[in-house]
Amino acid sequence: MPAVVFAILAGLFWGVGEVCAKAVLHTGKIGPFAAVAIRTSLALPIIWIAFWIANKASPNRAGLGVGTLTMKEWVLLLGGSGVIAGAFAMIAFYVSISLGEVSRMKPIAFSIAPASVVLLGSLFLDEALSTRKLLALGLVLSGVLLMSLESAPKPANPGTDAPNTSHPRAADT
Repeated sequence: MPAVVFAILAGLFWGVGEVCAKAVLHTGKIGPFAAVAIRTSLALPIIWIAFWIANKASPNRAGLGVGTLTMKEWVLLLGGSGVIAGAFAMIAFYVSISLGEVSRMKPIAFSIAPASVVLLGSLFLDEALSTRKLLALGLVLSGVLLMSLESAPKPANPGTDAPNTSHPRAADT
């Protein structure tokens, strides 16, 4: 159960964080690359402090394996998790929310991630690919498809083709 609680907290924290990021990106005063760089620069020392505290509280768990990783494991950790997920994914995501609605981009990005994990976990980590996982994968990808489809702007007046500009951000999406 603690794993699920932390997963829920992560989702809530990411949700709040990305809405805040979109609010700042929306101003046009900062671009997605600078936003990712600033965000990561602030997060890094906080993560190291959390690691240090966790290592003091539970040294057998928090610092487990750091000194004993093989070269292959370092490449996977630094290349796959650090470069691909930590850098490329964050840059792609921040570009997406700078160009589109965070309420659409976040669910798309964060639905594709677990869908790809189900497939990659089955292919490379010998994790079971059950009927339930396949069904859930189909539902997730259906949701991504629905979120990806753009809806036409509502006309300001019925019977006209003028876009609805009554909301201050209607023209921004």
